[in-house]
Amino acid sequence: MNLLEVKSLRARHGLLTALHDVSFAMEKGDVLAIVGANGAGKTTLMRCIAGAHRPAAGGIALAGEDVTALPAHKRVRRGIALVPEGRRLFPGMTVKDTLLLAACRKGQWNFDAVLETLPQLRPLLNRKTGHLSGGQQQAVAIGRALMTNPELLLLDELSLGLSPVAVEGVYDAMPKLKAAGTTIILVEQDLRRAMAAATHVMCMLEGRVVLSGGAGELTREAVMDAYFGLNREAA
Repeated sequence: MNLLEVKSLRARHGLLTALHDVSFAMEKGDVLAIVGANGAGKTTLMRCIAGAHRPAAGGIALAGEDVTALPAHKRVRRGIALVPEGRRLFPGMTVKDTLLLAACRKGQWNFDAVLETLPQLRPLLNRKTGHLSGGQQQAVAIGRALMTNPELLLLDELSLGLSPVAVEGVYDAMPKLKAAGTTIILVEQDLRRAMAAATHVMCMLEGRVVLSGGAGELTREAVMDAYFGLNREAA
């Protein structure tokens, strides 16, 4: 059984159709990198899966259960966690309290396990998240999501706005997440990093999936052509 199934998903922002019949499936332990230019529909897709945006049509199933109509907080309890673009932390809350507040499901991820995976958080536990750098905030946002013990972890624009050093620190955790069997959808602008971290790659253009396949099977050139719509006729 697939862990995640997205079937003919369609979403709108007012009169604008942001997703056109998007379909794909993931098995447990897969890491899917979604790439595409700004406005391709990547964030809308992530928000639909997380329950933060209601689709106009189509369905979403987690481990065979239809979650399309569930609100976001109930999807968290079913095992879907989103690290949103911009991180969206409470700036007046300490790192420790941010992590502990998110604990809502039993599983392998607890406070100690999160700190082992994200050791850069240990010296920051008593600091308020609003006083942290962008890279530190991103690590807190990932840790917060892990504390919910997700079946599916959604990472939206993981390295956006971060310095190269901060990006390295965030990506240092990826092998540990994969080794733990965490199923991940990663939206990333850095194609090199996306293809290196993922088992599968999906390229979106104007709300449609225009290319998908195993990360080891797709060439960078093919993905770039799809990214800019150069192989639209072939697709």
